[in-house]
Amino acid sequence: MICPTCGTPNTPGADLCVSCMLELAAIDRPTPFDRVDGSLMGDCVAVLNPKPPICVPESGTLGNAVAAMITKHVGAVLVTDLQGQLVGILTERDFLTRVAGSLDFANLPIGLFMTRDPETVTASDPLAFALAKMDGGSYRHLPVVDHGIPVGVISVRDVLRHVMHLCEEGR
Repeated sequence: MICPTCGTPNTPGADLCVSCMLELAAIDRPTPFDRVDGSLMGDCVAVLNPKPPICVPESGTLGNAVAAMITKHVGAVLVTDLQGQLVGILTERDFLTRVAGSLDFANLPIGLFMTRDPETVTASDPLAFALAKMDGGSYRHLPVVDHGIPVGVISVRDVLRHVMHLCEEGR
């Protein structure tokens, strides 16, 4: 980026001009190409209306978690401690990669198989931030938290549904 004050060329994405120290971060922002770009850059996670979380206690068993996933028709459950703080996530992928083949898995503790300290977002985080986390970590589910307490879950399917809705509106 060329500094608008002194004309010095700067590395793309630089926060400050190398010559005059002008703050460039607020000036060098990408502009949305279309309504999907605009939504991803400007809308918050809350626009997806995150589903209420299905939480299971860390002291529970895999059987409890499987039962919750089946009855609630979800692909992931959030694991919480006694204070309701998020400590992990247990997903369908965890069952396939960590549990499959275990005999009598229903009585095994959740803590042995869950993903500890999962990536999270807040309802006020930008959609692009959530999508980058999902893509970077190959996650299909992302907990939405408020001060560490689970308040929702978003999935890749939720983001895709939102983008498809934006595309249909633009026709």
